[in-house]
Amino acid sequence: QVQLVESGGGLVQAGASLRLSCAASEDTFSVYAMGWFRQAPGKEREFVATINWSGFSTSYADSVKGRFTISRDNTKNTVYLQMNSLKPEDTAVYYCAARRGRFSTATLTSSADFGSWGQGTQVTVSS
Repeated sequence: QVQLVESGGGLVQAGASLRLSCAASEDTFSVYAMGWFRQAPGKEREFVATINWSGFSTSYADSVKGRFTISRDNTKNTVYLQMNSLKPEDTAVYYCAARRGRFSTATLTSSADFGSWGQGTQVTVSS
């Protein structure tokens, strides 16, 4: 399975921005659909964003639409999550996930769709 390592989390004030990165161990990174999920204390893991293998198709949770942007650089085996206008309710551990397959559209929105996961990175937004 592909190994995933997230980075870029931290403590910021409401309204600030952060960019998360997720580096994959495989040079076949381009055959994977990628996703970002998050889990707040006492809550279930929830979908944030997903991107297909080419980067031309993305999908977002309603709660982050217009504020977060998922992108990928297949030459660097890395997927990103640009988070703008952060809110306290965005506080969570953020995980990236991978699913092998060249899906034409970004339709994978369930954690059950993904087989490989990173260890997570903490994002804390203070009010």
